[in-house]
Amino acid sequence: MTNAAPAFDWRKMALPVFVPTLLFAIGEGAIIPIIPIVADDLGATLAIAGLIAAMIMVGELIGDIPSGWLISRIGERPAMIGAAVVAILGLAVSTLAPSPLVLGVGILLVGIATAVFALARHAFMTSFVPQPYRARALSTLGGTFRLGFFIGPFIAAGVIALTGSTSAVFLIHIVGCVGAAAVLLLLRDPSATFGAGRATFGAGRATRGAPTPGEAFVAEEVRGLFRTIWGHRRVLARLGTGAALIGALRASRAVILPLWAVSIGIGDTSTAIIIGIAGGIDFALFYVSGHVMDRFGRLWVAVPSMLGLGLGHLVLAFSLDLPGEIAWFVAVAVFLSLANGIGSGLLMTLGADLADKRNPAPFLGAWRFTGDIGGAGAPLVIAAATAAFSLAVASSVMGVLGLVGAGILLRYVPRFVPRERR
Repeated sequence: MTNAAPAFDWRKMALPVFVPTLLFAIGEGAIIPIIPIVADDLGATLAIAGLIAAMIMVGELIGDIPSGWLISRIGERPAMIGAAVVAILGLAVSTLAPSPLVLGVGILLVGIATAVFALARHAFMTSFVPQPYRARALSTLGGTFRLGFFIGPFIAAGVIALTGSTSAVFLIHIVGCVGAAAVLLLLRDPSATFGAGRATFGAGRATRGAPTPGEAFVAEEVRGLFRTIWGHRRVLARLGTGAALIGALRASRAVILPLWAVSIGIGDTSTAIIIGIAGGIDFALFYVSGHVMDRFGRLWVAVPSMLGLGLGHLVLAFSLDLPGEIAWFVAVAVFLSLANGIGSGLLMTLGADLADKRNPAPFLGAWRFTGDIGGAGAPLVIAAATAAFSLAVASSVMGVLGLVGAGILLRYVPRFVPRERR
C-alpha cells in the first residue's frame, strides 16, 4: 500500500465507485423522511410509526452477518446488483403495503440490501486507498451518502406535490436502484481498474471462486464475528460503546425528525424540504471532517459531533412547550445536521485506525457490527419511550445518551488512538 500511494488517482474512483453509491443514497434519502408519514397514513400510532422507521436500521444489522460471505462468494459487483434487486423488491412491497405490518416488512428488506451495498464500498476503500488518504477517502464515501440524503428529500417533495401520494416516493428509490445497477453493469469493475495485486491479499480473481482483495477482506470481516468481539472486548467495551452511541444518535436523528414533524402537523412536502435543507449542511461538511481528522486528530471531530447531537435532541424535547414550534423544529434539524456533518467518516476512520494492520478485516467487522447495534437499537428505544411516555421523553433520553457518548469518546479516543497512529 505504501509503494502505491504516489500513483493513487482520485479521478479513477469517481464514476465506478461513487456514482452507484450516490444513486442508491438519493433513493434512500428520499424515503427515510416519509416512512413515518406513510405509516401514519396507514393508521399506525406514533410509536408504531417509529418502530417501522427503525426497520431499515434493524435490516442493516441483520444484513451485516451474511453480507461479507455473500460478497466473497459472488463478487463485489454482483452482490451490489443483487442488493439493488432486493431493495427494489422491498420498495415494491412498501409501495403497495395495505397495512403497517406489510410496510415494516418492505422497509426491513431495504435495510438488508443497504448493508450489502454499503459493505462492498467500505471494503474497497479500506483495501485500496493508501493510509495517508484514508480518512479523506472514507469521509468522501460518507459525503456521497450525505449528498444523496440532501438531494433525495427535494425529489421526494416534488413527487409528493405532483402525485399527492407519499407512497409514490418509494418509486424514487426504485429508479435509483435501477440506475446504480446499470452503472455497475456498464462500467469496468473498479477492482480491475486499480489492480488486485496492489493489496496484501494476493492476485485478483483469475477464475471464478478466487476472490479479489476486497471480496476476501469482507469475507474475513464476518468470519468468527462473535469470537472476534470477545477477543477485542476490552476496546469494544470502552471505545466500542462510544461507537455504538455514535450510531445510535445518528439513527435517532433520522427517525425522530420525521416523527416530530408528524406530531406537530407539518405537511408531507414541507417535511421533505426541511430535512433536505438540513441534509445540505450535513453534506457540505464531509471533506472538512476528513481534513480535520487527518491533520489534528480524531478527537477534534468526535467530541463536538456527539455534543452537538446530544444537545440538539435535548433542545428538541424542550421546544414542545415553546412558542413557534415549527421554527424550533427547523432550527434543531439544521443544528443536528451540522453536528452530524462534522463527524462524517468518523466511525469508519476510527475502525481503520484500531484494526490490526496485518489483518484488519475481523476487527473491522466487529467494529461495524458494534456501531450498527447502536443504530438499530436507538429507533427501538425511541418507539418504546414514545409508547410508554411521549416523543419528547424519547428525544430527552437520546440527548442524554449523546452527552454520555461525548464523555466516553473524550476519555477513550486518546487512549486507544494515540497521536502517532494517526
